[in-house]
Amino acid sequence: MPKIVVIGGSFGALNVLKVILADLPEDFPAAILIVTHIGAHSSILPEILGRSSTLPVRHAIDGEPILPGRVLLAPSDEHLTVVSEGTRSYARLVHGPKENHCRPAIDPLFRSAAAAFGSDTIGVILTGYLDDGTVGLQAVKARGGIAIVQDPDEAEAPDMPLSALRHVNVDRTLGIGAIAQALVELVTDGMRESTMQEVNPTSGAPDWINIENRFTGRGSDMDDLEQLGRKSALTCPECNGALWELDICGLVRYRCHTGHAFTASVLESLQTSAAEDALWGAIRALHEQERLFEKMREKAFEARRHASAADYQAKAAQAKAYSQSLRDLIATAAVLVKPDTP
Repeated sequence: MPKIVVIGGSFGALNVLKVILADLPEDFPAAILIVTHIGAHSSILPEILGRSSTLPVRHAIDGEPILPGRVLLAPSDEHLTVVSEGTRSYARLVHGPKENHCRPAIDPLFRSAAAAFGSDTIGVILTGYLDDGTVGLQAVKARGGIAIVQDPDEAEAPDMPLSALRHVNVDRTLGIGAIAQALVELVTDGMRESTMQEVNPTSGAPDWINIENRFTGRGSDMDDLEQLGRKSALTCPECNGALWELDICGLVRYRCHTGHAFTASVLESLQTSAAEDALWGAIRALHEQERLFEKMREKAFEARRHASAADYQAKAAQAKAYSQSLRDLIATAAVLVKPDTP
């Protein structure tokens, strides 16, 4: 079976992809599938990358065959996955549940490629925030594939490369200028003899890959979740359903039965954002309450009900003090959660 290269990146990945594609030869003998976090926005990424690449670059089309020498990009708001049926492999676009608050997400592509191509898969993680792609790279290794990670020191956002290095037995950590040459060597020279000895021995590894691939395609249920983990007391920030805690290959993460998936880092980020939104909503309500009490104080004063006017004035002052306390709390929390900078 021909090899497949799957690449995932987020913030800062565009410039890295330009370099990689520019350095690949026009006869590169493997398919390349790429996911970046473009969300639901319209994308001109094929046009931008096509100017740097000798290989044809375009958005993937649902059902098209996976062929060597082509670069397929995940389109807006669709997961790009790979399906293998007998000797035929093709792209499958799925408007499935978001993973790590992203669609397209990196993990679905990597997991599906690992299931379809096994040890003929080469996964590459580039620059980006948080840790989408780590679970997918674990799947690549679990099926005997090769894992490459961009050197975090050269990444605009080192989170994703660092997460992959912490949780995956990465084969190569490379600078931007060395990635394309490594891909050429790995694809043309064949898989290393030691690859099959490096398959993750975790019991049931193929099962978790297949089960989670079914979630992407909306073909799984709660019984499958029970096989992967245990129900937690947390709720899904996407649909408010119950979350199951999964601890596979040493990385704690969460899934709901509708298919939304989060690493602990992504879930923390979403919960922090939701808590801040709630606090700002409370501040808005307090501002409106303060304004209402001021209006009532004015009317009471005009009616010479001085005791009532004083009471409303005290309530307005209290609402103002509460809103300021919440503002101070938000500011303090922002300082506490701010990541360290060099």
